[in-house]
Amino acid sequence: MSKVIVTVEKALKKAESYCAYQERSQQEVRDKIYSWGLHSVDVENIVSILISSGFLKEERFAVAFAGGKFRIKKWGRNKIKAALKDKKVSDPLIRKALSEIEDSDYLKTLKQLIKSHTEKSTEENPLKKKYKIASYLISRGFESELVWEVIKDIDEI
Repeated sequence: MSKVIVTVEKALKKAESYCAYQERSQQEVRDKIYSWGLHSVDVENIVSILISSGFLKEERFAVAFAGGKFRIKKWGRNKIKAALKDKKVSDPLIRKALSEIEDSDYLKTLKQLIKSHTEKSTEENPLKKKYKIASYLISRGFESELVWEVIKDIDEI
């Protein structure tokens, strides 16, 4: 359990540090401040101070989160969208964050994942192999229609 912070001033300083360390969603910050034992009025005051002072910006968080999950973890748009919804990010900001991912980069990443998964696969039956690769990519959050469209065009599977 986190240490209880008694004063609002201490909580504000600690929340500023928490937000400065990495981008956070408003809900993450709220949850953290609540864990310090503050009441809802104080929590909302601190969150509004953080927003007005620039420590907390939901759009900046959403774009950074989506870009990072795509570039580093190779997640597809569906999985990123679900993760942002879990963090209570609004639908317009989710759409904005996903639109920041370039379609050409998205397709290139999808093709790279297909290629690497094809090389690793020990399945001999081409139909089963395609199905397994598609299932893997769909579980990574890529859209099923796009996955099947790209896999259909690749002959060496």
